[in-house]
Amino acid sequence: MIAARVAAALLVTAGAALAEPRYTLLEFSDLDGWADDDHDAALSSFLETCTDLKDREWATLCAVAQNQAGGRGFFEAFFRPVLIEDGDPMLFTGYFEPELDGSLTQTPRYQWPIYAKPDEVTEGNKWFSRADIENLQLLQNRGLEIAWVDDPVELFFLQVQGSGRIRLPDGDNVRVGYAAKNGHEYRSVGQEMVRRGLAEAHEVSAATIRSWVKANPEEGKSLLQHNPSYVFFREVSEVPAAEGPLGAMNRSLTTMRSVAVDPDYTQLGAPIWIEKDGADPVRQLMIAQDTGSAIKGAQRADIFYGTGDEAGRLAGTIKDGGRMVALYPIQTALRLVPEG
Repeated sequence: MIAARVAAALLVTAGAALAEPRYTLLEFSDLDGWADDDHDAALSSFLETCTDLKDREWATLCAVAQNQAGGRGFFEAFFRPVLIEDGDPMLFTGYFEPELDGSLTQTPRYQWPIYAKPDEVTEGNKWFSRADIENLQLLQNRGLEIAWVDDPVELFFLQVQGSGRIRLPDGDNVRVGYAAKNGHEYRSVGQEMVRRGLAEAHEVSAATIRSWVKANPEEGKSLLQHNPSYVFFREVSEVPAAEGPLGAMNRSLTTMRSVAVDPDYTQLGAPIWIEKDGADPVRQLMIAQDTGSAIKGAQRADIFYGTGDEAGRLAGTIKDGGRMVALYPIQTALRLVPEG
């Protein structure tokens, strides 16, 4: 599972109360740009996770999808678009799989450890905060280190992203994925920068946070510790290097075809039509294959932009409106919004 994202680290807060969803049936002709998309690419991404959908209707469609020659015909024949709203405006952000420089042993350069989950950390229970873990060195010398990296700020953002690749000095890579967190709610570092008068709201970005913390290491440590949430990792190097990181469905994500949603509103594994506005508009069919602790609401989504620095640069610029529309099996859609 990929946890909270860089965009969420900036100005997005988590934990809003669940609002009653409102469902509206649409036609495919209502979807802006639908005819121009590469539906076959979306079908390939759908097949990556649909075998894990146990509901009868979804499982039937997954079996049908195995022998489909054309993506557009498949989606139009077996699905209906459903707009799900909760009263809040749409917000798209972006996330990525970071690459960090690191080592399997601690050295003068590689000082900051990536930790595996301690046995006493259990799902749903609150453990020590980020400040406690770091200041009291609670995990030191327990054999929980997966690797060491050379930059504490990049380590923080690795935790925000929830997965990444560690480039070793010999050229090999270690891939890490989300294992657990300490049970504390995420708090926005970007909002805290604004509150402290360190930046204006429109100035906050991943790059702003990186630059300020690196220029002010002691105050920067305190700033990052404003977020009490702490993520533990597991090694997932068995995932082929050519494939994306594992998402919440424990399957590889696909660049610009995988999206993180709030599963309280949107079915994981469902096709999601994206109409992202802003400087770089997106009109594309993606698959809901991930979640995030800051991805809350019916019209809230995090688009997976891929792996590495360029993907990170692109993802870090996304904070746009628009709308997203879920594609549900016809009978499911009609149960949600009875026609007539």
